[in-house]
Amino acid sequence: MSVVGIDLGNLQSYIAVARNRGIDIITNEVSNRATPALVSFGPKQRFLGESAKTQEVFNWKNTVSSLKRLIGRSFQDKDIQDIESRFITAPLCDVNGEVGARVQYLETEHTFSATQLVAMYLSKLRDSAATELKMPVADVVLSIPGWYTDSQRRSILNASEIAGLRCLRLMTDSAASALAYGLTKTDLPEDKPRHVAFVDMGHSTFSVAIVAYRKGQLTIKSTAYDRHLGGRYFDEALCTHFAKAFDEKYKIDIPSSKKAMLRLRVGCEKLKKILSANPQAMINVENIMEDVDASAMMKREEFEELVQPLLDRMRLPLQQALENSGLSAQEIDVVEVVGGSTRVPAVKQTLTDFFQTELSYTLNQDEAVARGCALQCAILSPVFKVREFQVRDTNSYPIKFTWEPVKENPADCELTAFPRNNIVPSTKILTFYRRNPFDIEAYYEKPEELPDGIKPWIGRFTIKGVTPEADGELTTVKVKARLNIHGILTVDSAYTVEEVVEEVPVDSSAMDQDSPAADSEAQGGTPQPDQGESAPAATKKVKKLVRKHDLPVLSGTSTADNTLIQQLLQLEGEMSAADKLVLDTEHQKNALEEYVYDIRSKLETGYGPYIDPKVKTQFLSQLTDTEDWLYGEGDNVTKSVYAEKLAELKLVGQPVMERFQEYESIPRAANQLRDTTQQFLASASSHDDRFAHIPAEDKEKVMERAEGVQSWLEAALAKHESQPKYQPLAVTAQQIMDQRSELVRFATPIMSKPKPKPKPATPEPAAASPSASDNASEQASSTQGEKKDETKSTSEMDVD
Repeated sequence: MSVVGIDLGNLQSYIAVARNRGIDIITNEVSNRATPALVSFGPKQRFLGESAKTQEVFNWKNTVSSLKRLIGRSFQDKDIQDIESRFITAPLCDVNGEVGARVQYLETEHTFSATQLVAMYLSKLRDSAATELKMPVADVVLSIPGWYTDSQRRSILNASEIAGLRCLRLMTDSAASALAYGLTKTDLPEDKPRHVAFVDMGHSTFSVAIVAYRKGQLTIKSTAYDRHLGGRYFDEALCTHFAKAFDEKYKIDIPSSKKAMLRLRVGCEKLKKILSANPQAMINVENIMEDVDASAMMKREEFEELVQPLLDRMRLPLQQALENSGLSAQEIDVVEVVGGSTRVPAVKQTLTDFFQTELSYTLNQDEAVARGCALQCAILSPVFKVREFQVRDTNSYPIKFTWEPVKENPADCELTAFPRNNIVPSTKILTFYRRNPFDIEAYYEKPEELPDGIKPWIGRFTIKGVTPEADGELTTVKVKARLNIHGILTVDSAYTVEEVVEEVPVDSSAMDQDSPAADSEAQGGTPQPDQGESAPAATKKVKKLVRKHDLPVLSGTSTADNTLIQQLLQLEGEMSAADKLVLDTEHQKNALEEYVYDIRSKLETGYGPYIDPKVKTQFLSQLTDTEDWLYGEGDNVTKSVYAEKLAELKLVGQPVMERFQEYESIPRAANQLRDTTQQFLASASSHDDRFAHIPAEDKEKVMERAEGVQSWLEAALAKHESQPKYQPLAVTAQQIMDQRSELVRFATPIMSKPKPKPKPATPEPAAASPSASDNASEQASSTQGEKKDETKSTSEMDVD
C-alpha cells in the first residue's frame, strides 16, 4: 500500500512518499522534484505538468494555471473577475455554476470546470507517484490553504475522487508544516508548551500560524492570512514597472498582448530570483512582441522600493495571529519560515524586524508541506508504524446554525456551534424541542472574512420523522453536527430522547451510620433480618434521558451529486486512455523513424556484406519511400499503421542484422568449443595419477566423442567460410554451443569419476610389556576373587 502526501501548490506541486524508514520527495518524468501546476489542451491530447509548461507560451489560450485559486469558486466571484483573470491566460467561463475554462481540445471547443481541471492535474501526480513506487497509488493526504471554505474543500475531495484517489485527510499547509517540524523533535515539553510561529509565503498566499507543542501533540492556537500576497504579486509589480519602461524605450504596448505579458512575467520571475542573491541583475526577454528583444537593468534597492506596499501588508496578518493566540512576540520561542517567496531578502528582514529575533530555517522551504502530508498519511495508514503524534488543527471561520423558531421559544433561532479556532475534528450535540420535522441551516457567521464572492451559506439539513410525544408535548431531538477531519461540516445523525423516571436500588452498606437501624444494631437492639429472611430493598427515583430512536437526515450541500461524479470519473478515464493512445502512437512513429535511419546507416557500413546486393537496392528504396511517407501522408495515422510499416521493414532488415550478429558470435563460440575438446582430449590421453582409476575403455569413448565434435566443427566452419555472408548460415553460434554442452554432459561424469577408497590396513599384534602383564594378572586375580566372594555370599544365604 502506498503512503503519499501531495503539496498542491498554485505554481507547482511536490509529491512525498514514506519509504525506507523516511520521507522522500519523488521526481517526475524529467527528474524535477517539482511539477508545474498547469493543464494544457491540444488538437490530439492533453498536456499535464511538465509537458504543459512547454506549451505555456505558444499555446497560452488553451493552457490553464492557478488551479488552486479556481476550484470551488463561481465565475461571478469578485476574486475571479478582478484578480485571477489577470494571471490566467485561458478564457474563463461558467460551467454549471462553477468557474471553468473554455479551450480548444481535439480541434473542437470544450469547457471544463475547475474541479475537472484539478482532477486532471491530480491524475498526473498520481501517475508520477505510481511510476516511482512501481505500484498503484490510491491513499493520499492533500494540502490546502487554511482559508479554504467548506465548498472549496468539498470540491477538492470531488476532484481527488474523479482522479481515482482516496483522500485520507485534507490538511492545511500550516498543519502540515507544523507536523513536519514537530514529529522528529524528541525534546518537546510535557507541561509548559513550546510556541512556534510558522510564516509561509508561497506563490499566491501569505499565512501565519501560532502552534503550541507538547510531547506527542501539536495544537494550532491561531491563524491569519492575506489571500492576495505572494510571489506572483511581486512578479506583477515588476511586470507593471517594466511594461512602462519598455513602452518608453521600445514604443511597444505590452499589456495589450497576453502573450507578451506572459513572456514578461516569466522574465520578471527569473529576475526576482536573481535579485534575491545578487545586488543587481539584468532582465532579457527575447522577441517579446513585434520582433523586439527587450532588456533592462535593476538593482535590489529599486526592487525593494517597488514592492514596499506588499511588504507593509505582511504586518497585519502577523499582528492578528498573535492577538488571536493571546501571546506576544516575545513569547514566541521559534519563528520557522517556509515557502519559496520567503527567500526574498526584504521579506526576511520584515519578519526579523517584527519578531525581533533570528529566523529559523529547520524545514526545507519548498518541500516541508509535502513531507508533513506524507507523515500524516503514514499516521493514518495501517501499513506504517509511526510514533504517536496528535495534530489538532483549527477552523478559520466561525460557523453558526439557524432554524425556524417554535411558538414556545420564538427568540431562539440561531447558535454559534463552532467558533473561530475551534479544534478540528470536533463534534457538537445540538438539542431541539419539536413536534414536527424541521430544517436547520449552517452559515459562516462573519461573511466579511470570507474570500470575495464566496457566499456564507454552507448547507441545509432536514431532520425528518419527528412526532410529538404521546401527551402532545414537544419531543426532545438531539442533532450531531461535526467538523470532520477535512474541516468540512456534516450533520451525521439525529435522534429523539425521552425522560424516564426509574427506581434505582440503594446499597444498604452505604447507609448513614447515624440512621436508627444502624444505631439499634450497634446498641443490641432488634437485629436485622438475615439472608434467609425477605425484607424490602431500599430504592430511590432517578430521572434519565433515554435514546428513543434514530431520525433520518437529508443533507443539502455544495458536494457534487454522486451520479455526476461517476460521469466525470468515466470521462477522465476516457481522456486518459486517449492520451495514452496518442503517446503510444508517437512512440511507435518514433520507433519506425528511428529504424529507418538506423538500418540505412548500417547498410552503408557494417551490414553491407550481409545482404544480397539486389535485395539491398530494393530495401534502400523501400526505406526512402517510408521516410517520405512519414513526412507526408504518414504524419498523422493510427498506431497500427506505424506498427505494420515497421514489421514490413523488419521482414528484410531483421535477417540481415541476425546474420551480422551471428558472424560476430560464431568465432567466439568456436574458440570455446575448441578449448573444451582439447581439454577432454588431454585429460583422456593423460597418464596422470588423477585419471589412472578411470577404465581405459571409458577414456577411449571420451576421446572418440571429442574428436568427433572437433571434426564436425571444422567441417561446419569450412562450409560457413566458403559461402557469401548474405546467404543462409551454414552453422550458428547456438548450434556450436549446443555441441559443447552435449560434450560436457557426456564427458564430465566419466572424467570426474572419484577414485575408489583404499582398503583399511590390518594392525599387527603388539608385544606385551612385563608391567602390562603384571597389571593384567592382578586385574584377573581381583576379578576372580570378587566372583568367589560373590558365590560364597550367595551360598550362605538362608532360604525358607
